[in-house]
Amino acid sequence: MEKVVIRKLRIEDADAVRRIQFEITKEEDDIDYQESLRAVASGNQHMGIAAEIDGKVVGYMIGYMLFSGFGLSKSAWITNFGVDPMYMGQGIGKSLAKRVLEEYEERGVTHIYTAVRWDSVDLLSFFRTIGFDRSTLINLCKIAEKR
Repeated sequence: MEKVVIRKLRIEDADAVRRIQFEITKEEDDIDYQESLRAVASGNQHMGIAAEIDGKVVGYMIGYMLFSGFGLSKSAWITNFGVDPMYMGQGIGKSLAKRVLEEYEERGVTHIYTAVRWDSVDLLSFFRTIGFDRSTLINLCKIAEKR
């Protein structure tokens, strides 16, 4: 395997993140990745890590911190994650997660959450291998009414 460089995501990585997301889902989305990465670049509550091989972004993980809410103290959420399918199975996801978890630990975060669709068996399996388990939270959703 080529040398993987783990680094902070930059705003100019937006197209690579979009490409990876499309390669995984095979669906176009309307997410403003540049805006997401601007929040990451601010360095405040948001965090984004990239995996790069030979100058090409092949994976990413994005999250943010919360300082309180609904009975939670300082916590973090992993909100978006992807590895280019051509590079899956090479430990890139685990390398990204290791860095993100280390950075959150350095910031004093003890509880890290994510939400995964119940039928995303591969994603559920991945998060279990890096130590995630069911939480005491129940995800709720409200779908906006069409106008």
